[in-house]
Amino acid sequence: MAGTGDVREAWGRITAWLERNEPDVLAALGGPVSRSAVRDAELRMGVELPEEMWQWLLANDIDAGRHPDDRSCLVAFGLPFPLPGGHLLLGLTDIQRVCLSQRGLEEAQPSADSDRPLWRREWVPIAAERDGLYGTFLDTRNGTVGTWAEAHGPEEGVYASLYAFFQEAADRLEGVSSGDWSGPGAPDRALRLDSRPDDEPIRLWARAHGYQVNDRGRVPASIREAFEVSRR
Repeated sequence: MAGTGDVREAWGRITAWLERNEPDVLAALGGPVSRSAVRDAELRMGVELPEEMWQWLLANDIDAGRHPDDRSCLVAFGLPFPLPGGHLLLGLTDIQRVCLSQRGLEEAQPSADSDRPLWRREWVPIAAERDGLYGTFLDTRNGTVGTWAEAHGPEEGVYASLYAFFQEAADRLEGVSSGDWSGPGAPDRALRLDSRPDDEPIRLWARAHGYQVNDRGRVPASIREAFEVSRR
């Protein structure tokens, strides 16, 4: 079935590209999380993480051994990373912080449409902005990956799986097309691929230098120009 596979394969493509092109980002990924830490997180969030997410976290956890202080943003340790959407990659600590925050917001002010809540208890974030208003989540019910944004709410099933999400990220980094990794709720593929494959390093650079790109991942001309100047 399209979109299924071993997430370690897709993640391996990403880390191999980083090793060749962005070794500092690769070093910032850290080592694997402990199994006990993942189990504790499951209990705290009240969800059972699918095997794909276990595979990913057991490979790298950027938060391992780190603790946020009282002045931290909601996303305390997010890593600027070449992902579709351009959000910060989350480690296990930030995953829990964002998950419980989004769930609390939904419970405090339930959505008027119960069939389309702003957050479901089964959703677990994997990437987000510092303030948690935009991001990407894994649906633990069916394994699909969706997005949320303060401006227009969540979109479910944008990618078929975590494996598919990372495969598309790897495709963009490598400048290839290895398949259509969209899920049942994905927008038109042309919209998802409106940025060039080589835009991912630009978005990574922009995040590291305080520039903002929107949740669709389009890179404004001004940021592209600033990136080119920095490389001269």
